[in-house]
Amino acid sequence: MRLNKNDNRLLDWTPVWAILASLLLMAGCEDGHSHQTSAPPVPEVAFVTVSPQPVLLTTELPGRTSAFRIAEIRPQVSGIIQKRLFTEGADVKAGEVLYQIDPAPFQAALDNAKASLAKAEANLPTIRSKAERYRKLMASNAVSQQDYDDKAAAHRQAEAEIEYWKASVKTARINLGYTRITAPISGRIGRSNVTDGALVTAYQSRELTTIQQIDPIYVDMAQSATELQRLKRSMDAGRLKQSGEGHRKVNLVLQDGTPYPLEGTLQFRDVTVDPTTGSVILRAIFPNPDGVLLPGMFVRAVVQEGVAEQAILAPQQGVSRNPKGEPIALIVDETGKVQQRRLTLDRAITDQWLVTSGLSGGERLIVEGMLKVRPGSVVKAVPFDRGQAGSKDGQATGTKAETR
Repeated sequence: MRLNKNDNRLLDWTPVWAILASLLLMAGCEDGHSHQTSAPPVPEVAFVTVSPQPVLLTTELPGRTSAFRIAEIRPQVSGIIQKRLFTEGADVKAGEVLYQIDPAPFQAALDNAKASLAKAEANLPTIRSKAERYRKLMASNAVSQQDYDDKAAAHRQAEAEIEYWKASVKTARINLGYTRITAPISGRIGRSNVTDGALVTAYQSRELTTIQQIDPIYVDMAQSATELQRLKRSMDAGRLKQSGEGHRKVNLVLQDGTPYPLEGTLQFRDVTVDPTTGSVILRAIFPNPDGVLLPGMFVRAVVQEGVAEQAILAPQQGVSRNPKGEPIALIVDETGKVQQRRLTLDRAITDQWLVTSGLSGGERLIVEGMLKVRPGSVVKAVPFDRGQAGSKDGQATGTKAETR
């Protein structure tokens, strides 16, 4: 058999193709072998170590301000208002004259009582001397017992009449003083309900004006009876301690979110539960020298409950929820395996949860990489860097729970 030139060229390339095919086959075998033998990488998670620490616990309650003292001004005598002597909305002092009622009728009554008293006092010496003479004459039987008794009775009647007119003078003087209506307390006065020339009657139902003392000022807060019982159980169990007078301190947040600069003091808790709201009223007193707080304002009060000496705080990013809505967390045990814990949460404190059960001091709580692991997985645990996390998320990381 004879081969042409093309057949010779084919024979020349045959060894080359064979070598290339062998190399490709070897590479495929090696690649498949490497995929079958390489182990998956160990997932990396970041953790924080939880530790017990003393934490000052507070609760925020809605409240309203009310005046420290309120005086409704009413007339004590009837008459015509001659003049209003105060500026509406101004501060007044105790004893300052607010209204002047026409004093002329009361001055006349006082003068009349004084004149009657003087007349009674003028008649007394004559009647007294007659009674004394009759007493002496009766000793010698010059006058009858009846005559003496009449003179003695006239003497006692004259003395009683003097006492009567003295009381009348006193009453007339008091009524004359009532024509000057004065402020019983110091405080801020409201608008006047009467004008000059108005007729007023003694002890009328409508007040002339109102004075309110707003420095200091009360803040009344509503706390649920359920929360009150929870606090009592915590203190009875020793989980919460009240440190001296510190638990009586109260802070305020105004309606626009501005914190009130001065600190108040808790006065008392009411002993009656409101049946319509199921809450108990707490009252605190605040200094108010600049008049920032006005009666009837809505505020939020931050009340100190006490100190939890062995509180466990967990970052909120390390706590999730299971399908039942229960809070859960993942921890890394001593062997590097992941374990799941079901938690009981008390409240949020800044960016952390106060955990009452489910975590113990010294355990490593996973806060990053939770989606890459499951319970029982072996992980590589590294400490969580709060500074880098804050710069990455663009959030403040310096806020911590208030501790002692």
